[in-house]
Amino acid sequence: MYGKNEKKKMLSGKLYIPREDKELEKDVKKCRMLVRLFNGTTEEQSEYRRQLLGELLGGCGKKCKFEPPVHFDYGCNTYVGENFYANFDCVILDVNKVTIGDNVMFGPKVCVFTAGHPIDAEIRIEVLEYGYPVTIGNNVWIGGNTVINPGVTIGDNAVIGSGSVVTRDIPPNVVAAGNPCRVIREITAKDKEYWNAKREEYFNTDD
Repeated sequence: MYGKNEKKKMLSGKLYIPREDKELEKDVKKCRMLVRLFNGTTEEQSEYRRQLLGELLGGCGKKCKFEPPVHFDYGCNTYVGENFYANFDCVILDVNKVTIGDNVMFGPKVCVFTAGHPIDAEIRIEVLEYGYPVTIGNNVWIGGNTVINPGVTIGDNAVIGSGSVVTRDIPPNVVAAGNPCRVIREITAKDKEYWNAKREEYFNTDD
C-alpha cells in the first residue's frame, strides 16, 4: 500500500500516503517542535519568535507576525511576504504550498487548508489524501473565523468578511463574504475617498 516519493507526490497535488514516510515524519516532527516552542513564548521574546518563524516557515518577509497560538502541518511549505499579521489561533495545513503576499492581515481563527481527502469512502479509509496549493495576493484582509479551502486563489486588495468559507477563487479588488464565499461588491474610488477623509480627520483632530 505504501509507496515511494510520498513527499514528491504530496507537493505535486497527487494522492499520497503520509504515514510511515520517513522524510515526511521528520518534517512533521521538526514543525511540531518549532510550533511548540513558538506557542510557549511570551510577549517579551519578540526576537526569539522571529527566529523560530525563520526556522519554521519556507520563507518569511520583514515584519512577519503571528500571535500565538499557531498551528501548522509542515510550516516549511508556507511562504509569507512583507508586513504580515495573523491574529490568535491561525491554522495552516500546508501539505501543499501556501503563498501569502505583502501587507496581508488575518483576523483571529483564520484557517488555511491545502489538505483534502477523497470523496469515495473506500479510497479515503486507505489513508490516501491530497493537497492543492493556496495563494493569497498582496494587500488582502481576511476576517476572523474564515476558512480557505484547497486550491483557492485570493486576488490582490480583496477583503474577505469574517466567518466566510472560501471554496473558489476570489478576484482582486472586491469585498467577498459568506458560506460559500461570494463577491458582494467591487472596491471603488468612493471607498478610497471615504477612508482618505477618515485618515485626514484622524491626523487633524487633537482629541
